[in-house]
Amino acid sequence: AEHDAAVGCSIPYPIALKTLGKSLDINPESELNCQMAEAAARFAADIVQPAAKAELGAELKSVGQASAFVCRHRNGGGKLSEHAFGNALDIASFTLSDGRRIDIRPAPPEKEAKFLNAIRKAACGPFKTVLGPGSDADHSLHLHL
Repeated sequence: AEHDAAVGCSIPYPIALKTLGKSLDINPESELNCQMAEAAARFAADIVQPAAKAELGAELKSVGQASAFVCRHRNGGGKLSEHAFGNALDIASFTLSDGRRIDIRPAPPEKEAKFLNAIRKAACGPFKTVLGPGSDADHSLHLHL
């Protein structure tokens, strides 16, 4: 990602995440600031992994991210996005150990909906802003943390 100090986009000490724990990949690699990287790893281990086992009966294998650090403004103009500081992560999908892929989308099947609703609700603790399907059109296909 492009760091542009003149625009204000930068991460003083960026972390390139390839995994969110011992056996949980994040694809593609995600550039985040240290605090966000730690929060994402804890969220995956403490919230998402147990919810996948409870609601879907399988271990979480990988997280598909849609956006991490990127130098851009919010909503196409005005204030810089939290992505411009490495403070935000957009999750598009989860892949389970049995090969199933759970996409973030409006009106998923019932079991997937229970899983996605549980993790979205729990995300409101560790993350300042949580957006997803139903928030607005820009977040209909991913979970913004």
